[in-house]
Amino acid sequence: MSLFKGQIGLALKGMAMGIAEVIPGVSGGTIAFITGIYEKLINTIKAFGPSLFGVFQKDGVGGVWKEVNGNFLVALLIGMAAGVVVGVFGVTHLLEEYPQHLWGFFFGLIIASAIYIGKQVSKWGAPEIVGLLIGTAVAFYITIASPASGNEALWFVFLSGMIAISALILPGISGSFILLLMGMYTFIIPKVKEALTTFSTESLIITGVFATGCLVGITSISRVISWMFDHYRNTTLAVLTGFMIGSLNKVWPWRNTTQWIDKESGEILTNIENYAMLDNLKILKEVSVLPNSFTGEPHLIPVLILMVIGFVAVFGLEKMGSKSE
Repeated sequence: MSLFKGQIGLALKGMAMGIAEVIPGVSGGTIAFITGIYEKLINTIKAFGPSLFGVFQKDGVGGVWKEVNGNFLVALLIGMAAGVVVGVFGVTHLLEEYPQHLWGFFFGLIIASAIYIGKQVSKWGAPEIVGLLIGTAVAFYITIASPASGNEALWFVFLSGMIAISALILPGISGSFILLLMGMYTFIIPKVKEALTTFSTESLIITGVFATGCLVGITSISRVISWMFDHYRNTTLAVLTGFMIGSLNKVWPWRNTTQWIDKESGEILTNIENYAMLDNLKILKEVSVLPNSFTGEPHLIPVLILMVIGFVAVFGLEKMGSKSE
């Protein structure tokens, strides 16, 4: 019974991660960290590699399952899949209808998460402070950076996959937003959709190269992070804390849009005269403003209340994390 409860708990954590991944600017890595499974997840991903062939030859399927922590991984992936579905159909609706309210909730959640991760640093010295500042600066720059023009060469498609998937497991950094900054979002996403619908040779090759980049990226970054936790734990935690602090600009509830990108043509727009066009556009760049300078209805009191709820919610997630193995 305790094993069953443990798997249900893992699935719920995975669901929370899946929902977070649907929200632009919010990372599943954030949820993994505050629920106490981040390092275990990193080490599980790290287990996938050429060494598994040796394990299979020696101990068979059972040995491979144990090596990759199969029970943990399956429960988490099932939960993440369910979370993505809930996010796509539920959270995206809230994002369209009540954006300020939802951003307020996540703003409070990320503030509390940054405090929680920062508290895990056992000793603050010069390396930790420098790491905090670097992490904050990098994440903040990502939220304000102008997009590149992109490159359709296969080597760059591979590189895009490596970088985007790596961002998914770093707290405070959104993989889809990284693709936007690299100028690859409007190239990769249509090609993936085309590969799933028409099975054209070109789209299948591009999707395969991108997926290979994702695979190489996630196994590589997991090894780097695992090594850093083993050798420079406090500095690593400080950098991750900085990532979350710097990402707060991306989830600030009151942001006026300054740039859109056409999903089909990839054209960047800075002024929209016909708002019926919005269905075909994706927000590319925004500027954070005070509530009184926001172009829409700020909903100040409800948003502030939801900030507090998001802040308090972290303690519930932390309780889940305290029961982790």
